[in-house]
Amino acid sequence: MKRIDKKTLQRLLKLTVHVGALIPLALIIWDYAQGNLGAEPIREITLRTGKTAIVLLMLTLAITPAHIWFGWKQIIPLRRLLGLYTFLYAALHLAIFLVLDYVLEPQLIMEALFSKRYALIGLAAFLIMLPLAITSTRSAMRKMGKKWKSLHKWVYVAGVLAVLHYLLLVKNSYTEPLIFVVVLSFLLLTRVKPIKKTILQWRRNVENWRVRRSLVTKQ
Repeated sequence: MKRIDKKTLQRLLKLTVHVGALIPLALIIWDYAQGNLGAEPIREITLRTGKTAIVLLMLTLAITPAHIWFGWKQIIPLRRLLGLYTFLYAALHLAIFLVLDYVLEPQLIMEALFSKRYALIGLAAFLIMLPLAITSTRSAMRKMGKKWKSLHKWVYVAGVLAVLHYLLLVKNSYTEPLIFVVVLSFLLLTRVKPIKKTILQWRRNVENWRVRRSLVTKQ
């Protein structure tokens, strides 16, 4: 069976991300056209865009741990694409809050921000993601140099704030927000140097064991 070359694999992976990331938006548009958004359509759209943004943010943060655990170098270029889709859904989420919920009324918006902690925390997460999205181009990366990496480490803070935003927003069932808490904790802990070194050493041991096993099998 012919192996897929690296360029083709990259195209397929990026196509998968594009399709997967746009499906939730397509479903929202379809359900709106069909009148399937329930009794509170604005609330439903707000929840859907917000949840999609968090899922995509978790996937963005999962790229580096997946490389650490399994050595999947081919998925690293997907991090930027997933990050931009995260920002797209976060921007839609905020736009719905400002335009549809509060009709761009400054006084109502300010009251909502300071009376609802989840709204203020969500805004803080968006404001952190804004410069990350703006500087996601290759030219920005070249111009900023080492500062680019320092700036983009703020995505971890955005992740914590986004999950906290969701946790405070939910009133009845905390199952989904707590799942995000566990996932985010795992993704961030994987990056801690001692833990990262332990995982990499485990991977080397496994690879060495596989090599020795294959040599024994051939003999």
